[in-house]
Amino acid sequence: MVHEELVQLMKWKQARGKFYPQLSYLIKVNTPRAVMAETKKAFRKLPNIESAMTALSNLKGVGTATASALLAAASPEIAPFMADECVQAIPEMEGSDYTAKEYLNFVNHIQGVCDRLNKEQNGCGKKWSAHMVELAVWTHHIVSELAPELLGKPPNTTAPAPTNGGSPLPSDESNLEPPTNGNGKLTVDSVIEDTTTSCTEDSLDAKAVSPPTPASPSDNSDSALSTPRAKRQIEEASSAEENSLGDSCDAADAAAAAPPVKKLREATH
Repeated sequence: MVHEELVQLMKWKQARGKFYPQLSYLIKVNTPRAVMAETKKAFRKLPNIESAMTALSNLKGVGTATASALLAAASPEIAPFMADECVQAIPEMEGSDYTAKEYLNFVNHIQGVCDRLNKEQNGCGKKWSAHMVELAVWTHHIVSELAPELLGKPPNTTAPAPTNGGSPLPSDESNLEPPTNGNGKLTVDSVIEDTTTSCTEDSLDAKAVSPPTPASPSDNSDSALSTPRAKRQIEEASSAEENSLGDSCDAADAAAAAPPVKKLREATH
């Protein structure tokens, strides 16, 4: 097997099962010469699966599951891929730790089913291989999850729980930060929403809303006098009062300054 084939196999495995970014990096670290040498040595040890697994473990990023995928590609008749769905389908392997010993146990279970199916066929039809049995178990698991009615089961009405690995869901820490507009500043909508939705019915009942008290004239006196219009009205009133006082004073002065002859004439008449 060449280096590029190993990289593509890892991409296939990551897309089918759990995704581990570090595995893709470790696989690429292997040199093309090392990949060619170790895979050739492992395939030559077949059908001894245990020895082949030991040789493949010399490659960086190749664990038990990845090694089983390599062996399934090289010899599908005897080596099944150790898929999670297939391991879960075997009650005796519940809680498997994915070691080479567990893979050999998995191979024995799959090979037992393979031998039974071939015996029931009596030589009719296509011969079952370990990889074919593994694919059948995996397909049954996927159909049971996505379309159980195809297997005569009632449809699954409960939606599967979302996970961070399969969908872009935010983590708990990301919910701690308020929404921003991309520049690190709070948006107006987010502030309004936060202030309007943070209150509950209980909190509204607990705090009685007091009616607004009317402002007293003394409170508004300073503010009323501070406006230009009010100042202008006060100045006009003051000037009018001064003018009226001036007119009354002028009349009094004129009366006092009248000649005495006129006063005597008025007195005699």
